[in-house]
Amino acid sequence: MTDEALLGPWIRRFLLEHVVAERNLASNTQHGYRDALCQLIPFVAKQSKTPVDRLTVVDVSADLVRLFLNDIEVTRQCSIATRNQRLAAIRAVAGFVGEHSPIHIEWSGQIRSIPFKKTGKAVIPYLEKPEIDALLAAPDRRTAQGQRDHALLLFLYNTGARASEAAQVKVGDLDLNAASVKIHGKGGKQRFCPLW
Repeated sequence: MTDEALLGPWIRRFLLEHVVAERNLASNTQHGYRDALCQLIPFVAKQSKTPVDRLTVVDVSADLVRLFLNDIEVTRQCSIATRNQRLAAIRAVAGFVGEHSPIHIEWSGQIRSIPFKKTGKAVIPYLEKPEIDALLAAPDRRTAQGQRDHALLLFLYNTGARASEAAQVKVGDLDLNAASVKIHGKGGKQRFCPLW
């Protein structure tokens, strides 16, 4: 059996060369791809009764991938969004293999034709003005901790920053002359927000 037929070298190349070196994807995306493959590979090995190190690319058939996706929904009780994330990782691997190995183009097409499930969009709740006022009035501003909490709540309210984004703000990110702050968002994106 050639290295081109074995799944292991392709997974290694995908995770190290493609995801990290070529695409430079965010670490959360890298971990998501890795985790999806860590769940898929033992599942395929068990279903095909083949040791993990002897799995071939074509062992990961479209039918087995559908079975895997159903399993994570039913057995693991994962949401449709999680199922779709796992499928996105599997489709990315299939695209990578098909791009670099002409003998696997048909296999790649079969995997990439597995559809994502539709999911309802979550309604994003928001607070009405009286609720915001009550939230801002909650910290006891006579104490140092209360002043800190009030300032943080005002910052989050004024900038719309996520809690994780607010935690990453450094003194150097503040521009008091322009009354703005640089927010470091998901995926290494940056944005400037005015401070009121």
